[in-house]
Amino acid sequence: MPSGRLPGGLTPPAPDEWSPRHQTPATGPPAPDTLVIQTAHLGDVVLTLPLLIRLAERSGPVDVVTTPEAAPLVTGHPAVRRVIPFDKHGTARGPGGLRRLAAELRGAGYARAILVQGSLRTSLLAWLAGIPNRTGFARAPGSVLYTTRRPRPDRGHMSERLLALDPGSPTVPPPWLYPATTTQQRVAAWLGEAALDGDFTVLAPYARWGTKQWPGFPELAVRLTGPLVLVGGPGDRAAALALAARDPARIRNAAGVLSLPETAALIARARVVVANDSLALHLATAVGRPVVAVFGPTVPGFGFGPLSGEVVEHAGLACRPCSAHGPATCPLGHHHCMRELGVEAVESAVSIARGSGQAGWG
Repeated sequence: MPSGRLPGGLTPPAPDEWSPRHQTPATGPPAPDTLVIQTAHLGDVVLTLPLLIRLAERSGPVDVVTTPEAAPLVTGHPAVRRVIPFDKHGTARGPGGLRRLAAELRGAGYARAILVQGSLRTSLLAWLAGIPNRTGFARAPGSVLYTTRRPRPDRGHMSERLLALDPGSPTVPPPWLYPATTTQQRVAAWLGEAALDGDFTVLAPYARWGTKQWPGFPELAVRLTGPLVLVGGPGDRAAALALAARDPARIRNAAGVLSLPETAALIARARVVVANDSLALHLATAVGRPVVAVFGPTVPGFGFGPLSGEVVEHAGLACRPCSAHGPATCPLGHHHCMRELGVEAVESAVSIARGSGQAGWG
């Protein structure tokens, strides 16, 4: 963990661990007048962290509405006072859940809501909660209910584009995530049990969408030198165990083993991270680690590339990009954007990134 103060003089807290629960401290800063609503995918929440940091620098920690899955990413963060989980696909699904949460938010008396995701559902939530100032991007689906509409930049990293919701905010360099001390200790213990005491490379072969998964990871794992750690979610565990079995003396599996905060703390210790256009890429960016990012149906120009590291992509393929987030299957049926990316190109990018990056937090 880096020593010293955090960006803007924020002081890191020392919670026992991150957990998806409401954070309502008995003592501490007064209730904020700003509520940030971001209920998109996990990677989108990670890229919202610089905005939270800048808002907190101006007026103190903010409250955040997000999904239960994403809550561990912001719980205990120095820029956040309270996390309010919104289970929009589960217990809070439908108009009834929306009204219940709106009533809770109304009681908090927020003066302004920053609507990052821009959906009609989240703008309706802020409107029902009676929050007088509702700020979001002008072309968002929910903008009809906004009181303040900001132009959305078309260029730059997504973390920088989102800062346009708070005009005048300069770029926030990583790190944006600060794993709790106890989280780091658990990861250190896991690494000790795995006999990984020195530098290692993290491989993240998995992604939410199948078209974003580069099929060359198994061959790359065999060809790379040095210790490797596989990361992913619980649904990736079986595939990761099969990959680790190819060289059990050198490859360790953390997919489905470590929690989301623990995975971030693990990535923070890596020399380099090799990932698809996925959550692992954004976690690595958030903790300031270099990334070798493999792009297929999407392109870094969308704003989701690494801030540090290398990009490997099929630059000459006319059908790229084929969608904003990566389709479930290749629209043309051939998936050339990933299948034609050679292992040699990714291996070379890893060598470059390893040479330019220093060991992780450790």
